Amino acid sequence: MSSHNNHNESKTLADKILKSTQVSVAKCYQCGKCSAGCPVSSEMDYPPSMVIRMLQTRTPENEEKLLRSKTIWLCLACEMCIQRCPMEIDIPKVMDYLREKSLKENKAHEASKDIIAFHKAFLDSIEKTGRLYEVGLIADYKLRTFNLMQDVAIAPSMYMKGKLAILPDMIKDRKGVAKIFSKTIKKKEE
Repeated sequence: MSSHNNHNESKTLADKILKSTQVSVAKCYQCGKCSAGCPVSSEMDYPPSMVIRMLQTRTPENEEKLLRSKTIWLCLACEMCIQRCPMEIDIPKVMDYLREKSLKENKAHEASKDIIAFHKAFLDSIEKTGRLYEVGLIADYKLRTFNLMQDVAIAPSMYMKGKLAILPDMIKDRKGVAKIFSKTIKKKEE
């Protein structure tokens, strides 16, 4: 029994991804269609097909490179890769898993700090109001990144055109939204 437990502890990242997301990276036969269709692959340090290949190698070195990569933060989750993949591998789910693990292990790439700040500000806005409150999102993001003056000149014009509301539009069932966030956080901790 104890040798079985040791085997579970030494599972590779590919095994953990399969267990958590039901996405099998082993199905990939490296046709490269995901990378060819990815709108941001040219900006990535490892294009989508390479991410899958690195996971397939099951080596700690490649797993570490992925968790510290820019790639996992640049994925737009546009699902173009899934549409092009003959095996329908859900790469955005893999990227989400890698981002969560990277954050949990404090391995996020330095260049991703603004992306992470935006992500957190976005989720905070949804959690507090039940929908996106743009002014709150912008304020939260700017406080997290200290990019206080970026885009300030366009705010008055957006307000005058009715694109920005000063007060948030709250949904009626904010307790329901809070419950969703609570369940999600609890599930992540398990």
